[in-house]
Amino acid sequence: MIVKIQPSTISGTVNASASKSSMQRACAAALLKEGDTIIGNPGKSNDDLAALDVIQKLGATVKQQGNDLLVSSKGINPVSPEINCGESGLGLRMFAPIASLNPQEIILNGSGSLLQRPMNFFDEIFPLLKIDIQSNNGKLPIKIKGPLKPADITIDGSLSSQFLTGLLMAYAKACTAPVTIRVNDLKSKPYIDLTLQVMKYFGWDVKNSSYKEFYFTPTTNHQLPTTNYIVEGDWSGAAFLLVAGAIAGEIIVEGLDVNSPQADKAILSALKDAGAKMSVEENKIMISPAELKSFDFDATDCPDLFPPLVALAAYCNGTTNIKGVTRLAHKESNRALSLQQEFKKMGVEIEVKGDNMLINGNTRLTGANVHSHHDHRIAMACAVAALKAGGETVISDADAINKSYPDFYDHLQKLNADLQKV
Repeated sequence: MIVKIQPSTISGTVNASASKSSMQRACAAALLKEGDTIIGNPGKSNDDLAALDVIQKLGATVKQQGNDLLVSSKGINPVSPEINCGESGLGLRMFAPIASLNPQEIILNGSGSLLQRPMNFFDEIFPLLKIDIQSNNGKLPIKIKGPLKPADITIDGSLSSQFLTGLLMAYAKACTAPVTIRVNDLKSKPYIDLTLQVMKYFGWDVKNSSYKEFYFTPTTNHQLPTTNYIVEGDWSGAAFLLVAGAIAGEIIVEGLDVNSPQADKAILSALKDAGAKMSVEENKIMISPAELKSFDFDATDCPDLFPPLVALAAYCNGTTNIKGVTRLAHKESNRALSLQQEFKKMGVEIEVKGDNMLINGNTRLTGANVHSHHDHRIAMACAVAALKAGGETVISDADAINKSYPDFYDHLQKLNADLQKV
């Protein structure tokens, strides 16, 4: 799909989409909990749909109930020899330990960019948990055979918190004696906070010591009554809308929990430092343009904010410094390089120095023909930047947004953006 965007002044109110981070964790917890779970405000992104497919392949049933989903589970009883996580890195890393709780051999697979993303930690950790594994040099497809046996282990948390999320859930379900997971150099701590929050909601209260040690004790697994879980609004997607408001018009974004543990809530801090005009109320954020200034921001724990932050920095006077570039290499694209290439077409110079990205603000961006690199967040960053660029911007492979935020262009149109889908 191609999207064409003309310079626009936006206005109006829009509801944040459902958080795929919250939705995918809820799917995994509903599978493990056993019994019935009603998921309210369910997501419909490609990653969300992949998670629903995975839990059904692992034995759960999913039924639509009005606007909600009813998930029924009797534990992990695979009905297929293969689970496919689509392009979801979280889905693969989270569901791999969970799938291994069952003794049946399972093939882990995916599609698109996920096929090239390194998963070497499976090879390192799974044998320590009595899981047989055959990988494709650390990449998909991967064959595993459990059952997982919780044991005291130490893992490297510097690459991703997503594998730890899966281990936390699997350990909580399977431990029969006290056991500890030790983690070195954990990144993205807020995502682990979200995992622990979801787990506690579903009945597993895991203790930790400064995110360096996580302690498990056996719990009796009774058939629990129906659990009602409402998926949070998505700060990751809303970050793009909030940046759009800061540069292109007064808008209101509703449906966001300002007390959420989601890492990308930190966009509020960046917008404040940049000088955006903003009012934050419970469940409602009002934002409008102001004279924007450069800012310094550490995105190590929230690397998904890089694309909207670059779009924001592009319209700031001065040079903005964003730290955490090393977290960008193994996303849907090499995001540091993708951002450099596409924003240069619009007149913005981006320099990478070690772990830092320097964006030289240019309040007079030019419309251009840009490409998403098949990366949902690159497509959205280009779309937001296009709102105040001089002339038309054309985004190729613009449907990459379906991975996380399929309603994104519709929401921009609702806010009166001059946008055409071709």
